[in-house]
Amino acid sequence: MTPPTAVLREMRWWDIDPVLKLEHELFPEDAWSAGMFWSELAHARGPQATRRYVVAESPVTGRIVGYAGLAAAGDLADVQTIGVTRDHWGGGLGSELLTDLLKHATAFECAEVLLEVRVDNTRAQKLYERFGFEPIGFRRGYYQPGNIDALVMRLTVQEPAQEPVQETETD
Repeated sequence: MTPPTAVLREMRWWDIDPVLKLEHELFPEDAWSAGMFWSELAHARGPQATRRYVVAESPVTGRIVGYAGLAAAGDLADVQTIGVTRDHWGGGLGSELLTDLLKHATAFECAEVLLEVRVDNTRAQKLYERFGFEPIGFRRGYYQPGNIDALVMRLTVQEPAQEPVQETETD
């Protein structure tokens, strides 16, 4: 049996620095700041949690080799970020991270999941398409400072709850 390439676990505050390092390697022009991660993690625990952030850790080295985040509001979730070290590309780790986020979108009782992806990131777009995400629009100049457009994609996770039909009596 092949050992896992990474073990997923909840992201904690002490993971911010190594995640930031990876963030800057993967997204040098539009990397998140430490403050953005701190803000997201502030909403990731407790009974009122609306976020899910996870890291993928190498079982051999303990190094963080991937991370992902999801925000939920009402019946809508948004994939905030997914990043995987280049040496783990093509090994299924992106799929594992996205699967974790989608599982938590269901736990948050979200009917739909949205995401934005750079129009020039076809690798990520193909991953999302394999999971059933469909393009629904563009956000012009979304990624700054490079002024790169974002493709907006949507996945229906579950049918929205419907009000029961009231039966009326007829005379």
